[in-house]
Amino acid sequence: MSRLDRALSRNAGLAAGALLASSATLVCCVLPAVLVALGAGAALAGLVTAVPQLVWLTEHKPLVFGSAAAMLAVSGAALWYGRNLPCPTDPGAARACQRLRRISVVLYGLAVASFASGFAFAFVLPALIR
Repeated sequence: MSRLDRALSRNAGLAAGALLASSATLVCCVLPAVLVALGAGAALAGLVTAVPQLVWLTEHKPLVFGSAAAMLAVSGAALWYGRNLPCPTDPGAARACQRLRRISVVLYGLAVASFASGFAFAFVLPALIR
């Protein structure tokens, strides 16, 4: 595996990791708010009974969001650094390189959108309601 292949694979892995970390922000903050807003408080109670770790995530919001923000920063920096790296000259490898770059950017965009919606539900909307 060439140095470029390792760098591109690392970028996709970092973007996927950032997506996973920012998904935790959705689970801790958006999911409970949406369930309660839809009148599904009993479903939320059942979910918390089945998965008690949700309570820990909710109690430690700053840690969850800080970890997700750090993963997003590292992933964004890796994508920014790798944006101008040359792709291989072989046509098949060049197409794979470009496809992997697009996948990484899409995953990163999903992660940022996930983080932003979680942040809005956890910090912005409660401040506006007060």
